[in-house]
Amino acid sequence: MTTLRHLTRAGTAATTAAAALVLAGAGPAAAHGSLGQPVSRVLQCYGENPEHPVSTACRAAVAAGGTQALYDWNAVRLADAAGQSRRKIPDGRLCSAGDDEFKGLDLPRADWPATRVASGAAYTFRFRVTARHKGTFAFYLTKPGYDPAKPLTWAELADRPFLTATDPAVRDGSYVIPGTLPKASGRQLVYVVWQRSDSPEAFYSCSDVDFGGGTAGAASDTAEQPTDRRIAAGAGRSSMKGMTAHGTAHRTLAETGGNSGGNSGGGSGLGSAETPLLGLALMVLGGGAVLYRAAARRRAAATARRRRA
Repeated sequence: MTTLRHLTRAGTAATTAAAALVLAGAGPAAAHGSLGQPVSRVLQCYGENPEHPVSTACRAAVAAGGTQALYDWNAVRLADAAGQSRRKIPDGRLCSAGDDEFKGLDLPRADWPATRVASGAAYTFRFRVTARHKGTFAFYLTKPGYDPAKPLTWAELADRPFLTATDPAVRDGSYVIPGTLPKASGRQLVYVVWQRSDSPEAFYSCSDVDFGGGTAGAASDTAEQPTDRRIAAGAGRSSMKGMTAHGTAHRTLAETGGNSGGNSGGGSGLGSAETPLLGLALMVLGGGAVLYRAAARRRAAATARRRRA
């Protein structure tokens, strides 16, 4: 009886530790997302082909930061942002979130491929997601007089976002966020901050847009969101966890409340590799607890029999 008690206690402790390790290792390392409409710089360059980009700007981005940044297109992030993005990301480094891996996205140049948009028009923003999280999206537009050939600073963004959305719906692999574009002209930049509410982590995205009628330099190339096929083709080259062949993260127990068929957002961002291990740990943990309770009942019954005797 004593041996059984020790075994079940040891098994419970071990599996609890295993589950804790799995949970602790999950989170920011899993891939997350980037603005797909209007397409972000990193997604645009990834879609052109990291090894052989077409546009001059994307070729320059690869020359500055290498190809891996483009395969990791969904990981422009700051792990400890905690709502302090303006304080923690330096001027001139907004598009990379201060991460040297993505420094090519910060290049000041007027020929970044841009998405043509209409001033003051209704617009549906789509943020391509590879791991769902609870949080708020904030969309900022550069101020009149913005010059894309100069480093982007916080002072060049509007003081307040023109659009915010908390926990928007996901359709076809993207958060879908309807809104209205500000009244503007010429080349501008849409800057997105996605601040998680279940973690201090935040994600960032820079999308070049052209409202027309301006003097800030016309785009030499028209931006275009990569196809699902293109996204899937490079998933195996990503250094981020949780990526599948389709360029999306497997849904996890934490994201679905234990139901793999769920459709709710949020979660810890556990990758597919961690999910089976966590499931096994939880099963063994539950089994250990059952064995321990059974042993305790048998021990109590034996004690009662001895007292009656």
